[in-house]
Amino acid sequence: MRLLSFQDGDRVALGLRLGSEVVDLSTLGADVPPEMPALLAKGPEYLARLADRAKDAPRRPLAGLTLLPPVPVPPKIICIGLNYALHAKEGGNPIPDYPALFLRGAHSLVAPNAAMWRPRASQKLDWEAELAIVIGRRARHVKETDALAYVGGYACFNEGSVRDFQRKSTQWTVGKNFDRTGAFGPEIVTPEELPPGADNLRIMTRVNGETMQDSTTGDMIFKVARIIEILSEAMTLEPGDVIATGTPSGVGYARKPPRFLVPGDVVEVEIEGIGVLRNTVEDEG
Repeated sequence: MRLLSFQDGDRVALGLRLGSEVVDLSTLGADVPPEMPALLAKGPEYLARLADRAKDAPRRPLAGLTLLPPVPVPPKIICIGLNYALHAKEGGNPIPDYPALFLRGAHSLVAPNAAMWRPRASQKLDWEAELAIVIGRRARHVKETDALAYVGGYACFNEGSVRDFQRKSTQWTVGKNFDRTGAFGPEIVTPEELPPGADNLRIMTRVNGETMQDSTTGDMIFKVARIIEILSEAMTLEPGDVIATGTPSGVGYARKPPRFLVPGDVVEVEIEGIGVLRNTVEDEG
């Protein structure tokens, strides 16, 4: 099942993508929640029934929609740093025993097909292809063996990083929170369409058609279930929370010479079985 959010006049609509067409879920009855976190919290059995109801519902072309981040304003955006072994190596970092954790704000998100901003303050905007976990059930003190039951779905994430600001202090937060630097989407793919934990999926970044990152989620140090266990030990995870699980090797700052995004670039993050997240780059207005 592939769920998305789109702009429909003055409202944010939820959609179910069926091929090249989309069903507006608000047409399926008053029991359908108007927001993605509440929809995911209904659980997989409800979503399966909803998909059956959608088969005969009116559809509109996907090509005509203005997509939004699948969860436009997540309750939390939690990011995992240095979570691919080869990426840790390319940056000269040891393999961590505990993940590097930081938060992003919703203001940093940018929709599919929209422009990521290279900020006024820096010319060192870097790409980071990431698998995003979207939480479907409230989770606290969850064991790794049970953790996948709390996943509502998966999506692509481009965790754009402003590298010089990231290194201004020991905390990475400022370099990860510039406006419109974190692309998210185009849709949430529910777990039954993917291998357990979205493991061993090919993950790539292309810039203007040139492959920059090419790895698999099998290189993740902390896998999806372990991440949920670690996070839920410290905090309550809520439906709609987004967890960006780290990026593979091939980022711009580690290249010789370093390469960063410039206005006019087209960046595509592709994850096997999930889809392609495409964004352009422009200078901050």
